[in-house]
Amino acid sequence: MNPFFTTLRRPMAALACAMAIALPAQAVYAATLDAVQLDKSKIGFTFKQMGVAMDGHFAKFTAALSFDPAKPEQAKATIEVDLSSVDAGSGEADQEVVGKSWFNTAAFPKAVFQSKQVKQTAPNQYEVLGTLSIKGRSRDIKSAVKLSPQGKSSVLSGSFTMQRADFAIGEGMWSKFDVVANDIQVNFQLTAFNAATGK
Repeated sequence: MNPFFTTLRRPMAALACAMAIALPAQAVYAATLDAVQLDKSKIGFTFKQMGVAMDGHFAKFTAALSFDPAKPEQAKATIEVDLSSVDAGSGEADQEVVGKSWFNTAAFPKAVFQSKQVKQTAPNQYEVLGTLSIKGRSRDIKSAVKLSPQGKSSVLSGSFTMQRADFAIGEGMWSKFDVVANDIQVNFQLTAFNAATGK
């Protein structure tokens, strides 16, 4: 056999082995993320009260997701947050914020986010445009989202800033921003996986 081809075959064989080892990981990464592990996901928020940074989170929410990293433009996501599950730092604050002046959960129990467009901006980074609906009002919001593969699952994390006045969160004496600022930053972290391959 020609020594040239013998020499050439060795690096080609090594490359083939490397590709064979890498393929399973790539296959998992490329699988469509269509289920969310809620116990490993979280939705929180931060705001300023009298100039002091405060934070909270929601204990209950659901998420429907269909996201193929190879086809981000086809992605779809719907998140529904149970507003009565808010933890604003104290029992008194929790009771206040679910009342009529704030979330008014008796009439509007859920906040809903529905994606409209997803585009990739960099490796493992995306821009998501969607509609956020709270208290019967809807606004389009954009969020930068990072994808972090972790074995068979992946974490989708990001944040966006909303104005509470856009959704009538804080009416009457609370409509001014001298006590509670208008800007609310929402932070989320969703652990997602492919239902067919498991968590």
